[in-house]
Amino acid sequence: MEEDGTPTRNGRPVSRAAVLCPELRQRASSDGSAFPQRESESRLDEAVGLALAIDLVVAHSEILRLARIVPATYLGSGVVERLRDLVEALEIEVVIVDAALSPVQQRNLERGLHAKVIDRTALILEIFGARARTHEGRLQVELAALSYQRSRLVRSWTHLERQRGGFGFLGGPGESQLEIDRRLIGERIGRLRRELEGVQRTRALHRRARRKVPYPVAALVGYTNAGKSTLFNRLAEAGVFAEDQLFATLDPTMRQVVLPSGQRFILSDTVGFISQLPTHLVAAFRATLEEVMEADLILHVRDVAHPETEIQKADVLAVLAGLDLPEDQPQIEVLNKIDLLDPPARDLVIERARREPDAVAVSARVGEGCGNLLALLDRVLMAQRVLHSFELDLADGAALAWLYAHGQVVRREDSEGHASVQVTLDPADLARFEHRFGKRPLPLRDELSAAG
Repeated sequence: MEEDGTPTRNGRPVSRAAVLCPELRQRASSDGSAFPQRESESRLDEAVGLALAIDLVVAHSEILRLARIVPATYLGSGVVERLRDLVEALEIEVVIVDAALSPVQQRNLERGLHAKVIDRTALILEIFGARARTHEGRLQVELAALSYQRSRLVRSWTHLERQRGGFGFLGGPGESQLEIDRRLIGERIGRLRRELEGVQRTRALHRRARRKVPYPVAALVGYTNAGKSTLFNRLAEAGVFAEDQLFATLDPTMRQVVLPSGQRFILSDTVGFISQLPTHLVAAFRATLEEVMEADLILHVRDVAHPETEIQKADVLAVLAGLDLPEDQPQIEVLNKIDLLDPPARDLVIERARREPDAVAVSARVGEGCGNLLALLDRVLMAQRVLHSFELDLADGAALAWLYAHGQVVRREDSEGHASVQVTLDPADLARFEHRFGKRPLPLRDELSAAG
């Protein structure tokens, strides 16, 4: 804290915030949704977590139960008056409304509360802007932020050029707001989209390069803070930033992992999903999500200790459903954080995982169950292998040894200095064998195939 009493974090001043979670008193019980509705307390906890993730000091948080949504201010006049007194008394600078506010509602609330007001979308974008580290991540976040800002009153254009991250939704006292020139935003959006197209082309080249010396790719997906990065570090022995914090990971990371059978695959850690994720943010992150679309296998990491784990699962599946994934793309459900469950609940989760062939219960933090996960990955990737036949010179010991090391030899016949070998290989290992030894598979011989 500064000498004048201003709160600081890591040497930088931080703002005092109020987090408000509006809820209609009469929520529609039949809104056509196939998913259960989230509890207000859980929504509020998540919104507070988002505020803490951007280093705000949460001075007040509450659930606002509204009779109706007021078009001009979203909240009723009486609520606004009460909150204005609270904002003044607690010296609150930023009011976060966990809802989607129109530009008019945001402006009127700022006038009524005498404080900066941001909605859920702006808060998520602010987090992304502060956390993105790679060039691609920064491009994606800026594109999403500009799409959001286009129709809103914000401060001057120059704040987008800052190097510290973030996009200025939080603001500070004394800064004026003005309408950003739509032509300048349009031109910048156009440049960003062209740059991202270049990034997508580069990523496509990298994927093609991986296929030349290819390994299967498994992508970690899941709700934010489900433990994806902790599991990534556990399996890949990596040092990726992992914290009990929403959106601790924003930029994709890839590492090679060796399975018990000796076969290798590439593990990809991705940004976590969240409920009510802005549509244009999903669109802006399309290049990152292509890693999920191109993966041979998806690992859906779930926080089974969270009280709304089933609702979080529904949110993730809803995002995946919009990615146009291949129909035959296998998925494994990783039931994480079993170490946080009481013994009866933990036993139920473990028993459920035993009954389901595509699920496994783990604690990424302590390592429990991770051996079972690797064994399941081995079985799933092994199922993608195809039987091939090769005719090799017995003197070519390196090629024979390679097939034994990377495939499953199911039949071998030696005669007159040659070895006829039938071996199961996945497409990646077949391509590697052909590239390394210049040997292509022969048509399967009926007698060998029948014998195998």
